[in-house]
Amino acid sequence: MRVRGNPRAQVVRIGARLDAGTSAGVRERVHKALDSGEGDLILDLSKLEMIDATGLGVLVGAHRRALSVQRRLVLRGVPPRIMRILAVTRLNRVLHVEVHEAAVA
Repeated sequence: MRVRGNPRAQVVRIGARLDAGTSAGVRERVHKALDSGEGDLILDLSKLEMIDATGLGVLVGAHRRALSVQRRLVLRGVPPRIMRILAVTRLNRVLHVEVHEAAVA
């Protein structure tokens, strides 16, 4: 995971797995990014291949923390497989998922 900042937003790249084994480190880094920056925090999930319930909990917790510091959490580059999981759990209605114009058309 890498954090990259710019004047309007920060981008955090998530690796291939967001599960019980990786969630503690990801949670810590995302919380630090939320607490130290301004504007949107974008989680780049384009490399994410696997997520479990613990990983979903990290996303929900990050969303809540973002709201508490008056920021917005945005999920970018969500792979179709992960998007299906968000849809089944209805988290796609709670979390802000960036949708490319080509995907909408």
